[in-house]
Amino acid sequence: MDKIMIVEDEKEINDVVSDYLSSLGYETVQCFSGSQGLDRFDQESCDLLILDIMMPGIDGLETARRIRLKSDVPIIMLTARDSEADKVLGLDIGADAYMTKPFSIRELAAQVKAVLRRWNTGREREKSSSLLSHRDVVLDPGKRSVTWKGQAVEMTTAQFDLLSILLGNPGRVYTRAELIEALSGYSYEGYERTIDVQVKNLRKVLEEDPSHPCLIVTVWGVGYKIQE
Repeated sequence: MDKIMIVEDEKEINDVVSDYLSSLGYETVQCFSGSQGLDRFDQESCDLLILDIMMPGIDGLETARRIRLKSDVPIIMLTARDSEADKVLGLDIGADAYMTKPFSIRELAAQVKAVLRRWNTGREREKSSSLLSHRDVVLDPGKRSVTWKGQAVEMTTAQFDLLSILLGNPGRVYTRAELIEALSGYSYEGYERTIDVQVKNLRKVLEEDPSHPCLIVTVWGVGYKIQE
């Protein structure tokens, strides 16, 4: 049974999400502040975190930053702000997906299922996968680690999975839609921008000059590829 931690200060929303996910067979842990979420996260493991951005005290963005320092557990961010900048900021910090309030509880449940499926499938694949190496990048699926020029590189779950896809087929051009489908397991309107953000973050740690990439290159009007 997958355990999901819900960090949301609005009790009504927290209760609705918890009750619905529990009815689907998930175990849920309810937290009502960022500080409580961080404390509970240190006390017990979970398989996925649903995290509200706008909370008093330690907000969701700071909570996500602190969790990312010690764990790559999948994070779905909830936000009442619909601006692209807010969503991009959450993805920059390390969120795997986001939902904008008000949201459909069924759509949130679909996101949970998709993110967990990707996470669990990736873990199973890692057990039997061999190293992926190209130029100065070495990706070890079993250890879920990446090195660039011999130095360890930290990245989120989504970034690791995206790099795995691209490294698996150097030279192949992937459209944003194809990458979204491969990462999430289903098409989700509005997510093409998230691929751009993840690529930008990968370039920050895998390129000498991220503004002039030589490894992960853009094929204008189509998508991205690993340069052969």
